[in-house]
This record gives sequence, structure tokens and C-alpha cells, in this order.
Amino acid sequence: MEKLTIVIPAYNEEEVLASSLQRLLKIEDGLIEQQLFDRQSDILVVDDGSTDRTWAIINAENHSGQRVKGIKFSRNFGHQNALIAGMQQAINTADVVITIDADLQDDPNAIPTMVEKFAAGADIVYGVRNNRATDTWFKRNTALLFYKTLKVLGVQLVQNHADFRLMSRRAIQTFLKYPERNMFIRGVIPMLGFKTDCVYYQRTPRLAGESKYPLKKMLAFAWDGLTSLSIAPVRAILFLGIFASCLGIAALIYSVATKWLGLTVHGWSSLMISIWILGGFQMISLGILGEYVGKMMTEVKRRPRFTIESTIGA
Repeated sequence: MEKLTIVIPAYNEEEVLASSLQRLLKIEDGLIEQQLFDRQSDILVVDDGSTDRTWAIINAENHSGQRVKGIKFSRNFGHQNALIAGMQQAINTADVVITIDADLQDDPNAIPTMVEKFAAGADIVYGVRNNRATDTWFKRNTALLFYKTLKVLGVQLVQNHADFRLMSRRAIQTFLKYPERNMFIRGVIPMLGFKTDCVYYQRTPRLAGESKYPLKKMLAFAWDGLTSLSIAPVRAILFLGIFASCLGIAALIYSVATKWLGLTVHGWSSLMISIWILGGFQMISLGILGEYVGKMMTEVKRRPRFTIESTIGA
């Protein structure tokens, strides 16, 4: 029978990790009892440089049953890199991998349905929220704006899907061939081209602890997703330059006409406004171009995505 590994990225999750592991083990036990997966199926937790007792909890769970395994980063390398490390390690032995966050706001009860979709032939099964009722008004509307913006820019993205998904071994092997360091996983997975399906669920509030994605991180994450998947911001600079040039030509024609008609009014307001507006356009353009150049520099250096300090069972 095939082996299942559940991969959990964890950063300072001591308040929820132990209970989350027990809940996931129970679900995995149910799948094993139905003879859907091998008894060697396990859970792999990637400690993303936690400063609390997260690693100690992983150790304790491993010693009590040895079905919980762990990878510890030497420092915080980020959620996306933790997922990549987990998947990279998991497919050494697993045939099917499910990724889910440690807080279990993504409903783990959807996992059996995911497995059914996989058995029906899907290589990738997305866990998709059926509503955003638990979000604030601001988060709900900014998320909607984010998805709409990426869709307009031609980016394939499963709306209301985060990183709760099932993937087959061959799907992960193909995904790992994408070598970029600025990885936006939920935007890359739809590019793989395998047969996909969706399972819908209701997201729940955190039982304890704090969100690891405050507003600042969410905005940075959204910007990384936009710039790693599309060059539309660079093209926008081109159109902005054309627009500014057209305005300049129109202003030139207007100036010549008013001079010829003797209607010229002396003043500095129009001059100052144009300087500030064009100066602002130039600074924005340089900033966007600098963002892309910085990402290119990161890719060219080919530095490791993460450093593993120690492992348990993996």
C-alpha cells in the first residue's frame, strides 16, 4: 500500500502543536484502518527556527510513538521554505503528501475527502475555503482584491486556497524542479499541469496562539507573489511613461497655442505640480525595477533556501 506523510510547517506553535498532532494522527489512523495507506504513514513537522518549545514537543511526540518526525531549521527561513523542505524530505519515502498549517484553521476533517479525490485520479487536491466569515472586513476585501489583481495579470491561482493540499509523489517531484528562491508556492502549483480537484471546507479561528501572518507579512507575501509570477508591474512603467509623454506633448501644444494667442499667464504652480508628479512617477518606477533586479540577484547567487540544524526520524 501507498504511504502518506502529512507535512506541517511550524513557527512558535507550542500552544497548539501537541493537540494538532494528536488530531492528525487520529485522522491518519482512520485512513490506515480503512487500508487506504500503509501503517508506516507518518507526520513530518518542519520547525522554522522557533524560539519556544516547538522542537521539544516534536521530540516528545517522536519518543512516544515515532510516527512524528521532525526537521529543525537553524533560523527562521520562512513558511514557503519550510513547506519545500518538508515535501523534499517526505517524497523520499512517501507516495502521497498532504501539507497543512500547525494551527489547523484549515479543517483536517477534509483530509479523507482529499484522499477520495486522489483515489479517483487527481494528482493535486486543493483545500479551498468555502467562505471568509472568520476574517475581518479589511482582510476579506484585501484578499479579494489580491485574487482579482492576479487574475487580471494572467496569473493562475485557486481563489481562497492557501497551502492546504494533497499532492502525489510525481507532482511534488515536478514541483521541486522549479529552482527559484523567491517561491510563491500556491502560484507555481497550478503551473504543473497535472489533474487537479478541490475540496471545500469552513476555516475556523485559531484555538490558541497568535497568527504568524500580521498585516506587514501579508502585504510582503502578496507583493512577493505578484513580482515572482508576473512582469506586469514593469510593463505598467512603460505605459505610465507613454501616458506621461502624451501629457507632455499635450502641454507643449497648449503652451504654443496660448503663446500665439497672447493668453499666457505667468506662474509657477503648473511647473511645480508637473515636477512633483513626474518625480514621483520616476521614483516609483525605479523602486519597481529595483525590486525585480534584487530578485534576479538573489536567483543568480543560488544560495541554499534553508539550513537544517538537526532532524528527528527523518
